[in-house]
Amino acid sequence: MTTEERDKLYLAPTYARFPVHIVRGEGRRLFDADGKEYLDLASGIGVNIFGCRDAEWTAAVEAQLGRLAHASNLFYTDPCVELAEALVLRTGLKKVFFCNSGAEANECAIKAARKWGEEHKGAGYYNIVTMKGGFHGRTLATVAATGQEEFHRDFLPVTEGFAYCEPEDADGLERAVTEHKCAAIMLETVQGEGGVVPLSEGFLRAAADIAKRHDILLIVDEVQTGMGRTGAFYSYMSFGIAPDIVTSAKGLGGGLPIGAALFGERTADVLTSGTHGSTFGGNPVVCAGACNIVGRLTPEFLSEVARKGEKIKTALAGADGIECVTGRGLMLGVKTVRPAADVLAALRDEGVIAIKAKDKVRLLPPLNITDDEIDTAVRAIRKVCAK
Repeated sequence: MTTEERDKLYLAPTYARFPVHIVRGEGRRLFDADGKEYLDLASGIGVNIFGCRDAEWTAAVEAQLGRLAHASNLFYTDPCVELAEALVLRTGLKKVFFCNSGAEANECAIKAARKWGEEHKGAGYYNIVTMKGGFHGRTLATVAATGQEEFHRDFLPVTEGFAYCEPEDADGLERAVTEHKCAAIMLETVQGEGGVVPLSEGFLRAAADIAKRHDILLIVDEVQTGMGRTGAFYSYMSFGIAPDIVTSAKGLGGGLPIGAALFGERTADVLTSGTHGSTFGGNPVVCAGACNIVGRLTPEFLSEVARKGEKIKTALAGADGIECVTGRGLMLGVKTVRPAADVLAALRDEGVIAIKAKDKVRLLPPLNITDDEIDTAVRAIRKVCAK
């Protein structure tokens, strides 16, 4: 049987896979089982931010793999501590909890917010207001936190403790906070799975102000927007706001699974011994790779990410068959006249891989994509959209 046939036989049918069998990668290029080459504009859904087979990252991972693959959190390990220190120094936040994914990082944030609400606000202060159109994961709690009913319907009753607000509606957000016993506001600065919809600086500042005035926490989900994706180390840094909890994953691992919840001054000591944990969180091999990633996201590199994003936006905006381009940095959504699924199929024929977000073509290329590769991608996108 083919790999595709065995996949259908042995794997739970949770994914609508593209008809492409990827066998290897090299930089920003992917190769399928037939030897066809593709320019990668998806980076494993924002994970492979330095592309495939990156020499520096691979060397860091292999060196640690040769020393110690796993020890558990019953012991101290250097890479775990070094990564936590690097994240604290880059953000000004105070403490870090490591886990394995963005959903787990958001679960950690939710647990911490509920515990903080109980301790600082009183009994019943566990509610969290999230944004309609947002996405926070696929566990039961993060599905409930996700403000999209389509993710709820098969898993009712959803976990209680969440209220939803329209993005850009500061008055509605304040009402929601007032009407519920709230512990926190939780949001993404760009709603990735919601259609690559950026929240405005004005609304983000208003949300931070509402949280401060009502003495509740501000949680920023940076699972997709973090690690330089929008042109800042974490996207919230572009807006002058100070979250109490920041969640991170995807690009942090550079290709290996990791999640992190970063805690500010007010939340640094909420989770105490025995209140939370993870067998694989802080794994030394994964953390060694992540340390390499964090160290390379210099101000100069991040400035280039922002420039490249603007270059793509400018090249696609107003082109035939393209209605608009949304997003920030190298996290972009292209609204096309043709159905997005048709555009993605046509792009694959042209040797370009992209993905979808709602009705848009979503572009999440490796952050080190070159200008020549951008030109190639833009030509292909304009070509298939103009048909």
